Amino acid sequence: MLSYILSFISLLSKNVALFLRSLLQYIPVADRLVLSQKQQEVTTFSNRKGLECISPFFTSVEETPHVIPTKIQGHVPKWLKGRLLRNGPGKFEFGEDKFNHWFDGMALLHKFEIADGTVKYSSKFLRSDSYLTNSKNNRIMVAEFGTMAMPDPCKTVFQRFMSTFEMPKSTDNCSVNYAVYKGDYYVSTETNLMHKVDLETLDSKGKVNWTKYIAVNGATAHPHYERDGTAYNMGNSYGKHGSNYNIICVPPQTPGSSDSGLEGAKVLCTIEPEDKRRPSYYHSFGMSENYVIFIEQPLKMTLWKFIAAKAMGRSFLDGISWEPQKNTRFHVVNKLTGQVLPVQYYSKGFLYFHQINAFEDEGCIVLDLCCHDHGGALDVYRLQNLHKVGEALDQVYNSIAKPYPRRFVLPLSVDPKKSVGQNLSPLSYTSATAVKEVDGKIWCTYESLHNESLEAFGGLEFPQINYTHCNGKKYRYFYGCGFGHMIGDSLIKTDVQTKETKIWKEDGMYPSEPVFVPEPNSAAEDSGVVLSVVLTPKKNQGSFLLILDAKNFTELGRAEVPVQIPYGFHGIFVP
Repeated sequence: MLSYILSFISLLSKNVALFLRSLLQYIPVADRLVLSQKQQEVTTFSNRKGLECISPFFTSVEETPHVIPTKIQGHVPKWLKGRLLRNGPGKFEFGEDKFNHWFDGMALLHKFEIADGTVKYSSKFLRSDSYLTNSKNNRIMVAEFGTMAMPDPCKTVFQRFMSTFEMPKSTDNCSVNYAVYKGDYYVSTETNLMHKVDLETLDSKGKVNWTKYIAVNGATAHPHYERDGTAYNMGNSYGKHGSNYNIICVPPQTPGSSDSGLEGAKVLCTIEPEDKRRPSYYHSFGMSENYVIFIEQPLKMTLWKFIAAKAMGRSFLDGISWEPQKNTRFHVVNKLTGQVLPVQYYSKGFLYFHQINAFEDEGCIVLDLCCHDHGGALDVYRLQNLHKVGEALDQVYNSIAKPYPRRFVLPLSVDPKKSVGQNLSPLSYTSATAVKEVDGKIWCTYESLHNESLEAFGGLEFPQINYTHCNGKKYRYFYGCGFGHMIGDSLIKTDVQTKETKIWKEDGMYPSEPVFVPEPNSAAEDSGVVLSVVLTPKKNQGSFLLILDAKNFTELGRAEVPVQIPYGFHGIFVP
């Protein structure tokens, strides 16, 4: 997302004078007088004590470029064959300069090769321009989400002063996820830049810029896919009149053609923010069989603060604010026509990062998300917090609103004969409501997709489903990480019909996002395995790839890795 803003800045400014003029047009008069640091709310959402120090997970590690064997405990199913690819930060400083936020670390790509009951491991830092530039200069030269690159101390005083008005470079540190376009694999973040990756070597095969194909300044790291290979994504665009949200469509590769990557990409639909100068931050979106669902949440990006960040010595993170007095709005777009449905859906404000699934039923969209009741999660994951110990760590954890799975229902049309105050949802299996208001808008209230037992596990995030068979369709099961710590400390399988859960948890072990792999030739939704990379901060124990039977959620085996692995974000399984 920060690169959307960086691209916006570069469009506004070519030199200092233009920069200042552009800056002033976005700063309200009152705000020009005082540029105060945002106030931190002190709110408690839990009362957990005695949390284990997890600092080793956010410490720089060495890459493992040559494939190494793992030690198998239990067994690996013979049918399981392919590569588990993971992505996340692995280097948190250059020379004396240290990054400030978890999201800032340099991308470390991981690969677990699974075949014939064995598992091999390798990892490699993405040789991005950001990584190479920082390495060459032994300092942070490229701004990241929570860290602004400071002026070069080797420059003169005047040069350093003038450099504060230069446009920050757009980062190509693609540390969030893998994406697939036309059969090619890319690592991505939330910027306009991706890297095409060789899955054999984990080397970059070249940098790819979204702006060379369509008029957007970036895209999310969570595209959705049709069964024919068509990919959908979202990205912002910026101009002299402010910002827009865009739905992106990348067609599948045409048989017999040589087109690849982003060729043929188009903007399917453009959506105006409620405030074009202060668009919402978003990390993902929903997709059903016929519709894309964009959630405009009250986590706002103030554009002038992004523009002024370097001159003010602030990071891009400081330009994002939670505004709980505002509601959340749902935008529904027809994938075939590119038209936004005229119905306006709202709910009480919430923060979300990841959607679980969305499907259509009886003229409605059923949308399942992991939701927070407070928007402070981004700010909390500064590295100084993740390195805390004892009561200080407990206090940080207890200040975070826990994520819980929730279901919303969005009627695709509104009968004008329906009475004000009437629930328009016809679905008997959910308590989620969609109530018509006097002004014709629809007020949505959620159904909790969990029972009370989930609270003991700190809520749930990093949700995954049997994507191949269930994405955009009615489904029953999803998998995620329980967040009894700052990061996942358990794995949870949830039945959305009964709200019953199955749990995997071991003391002192911290699993990553679960990845579901279906068993070949099986029709059952939960027939397969769940893979998760499990870490421990204990020096006398190592990391391992955990393999669970997805149906009963019991351990089949684990592949122990004799190297330190940092806690990452997302990944995919490639058969």
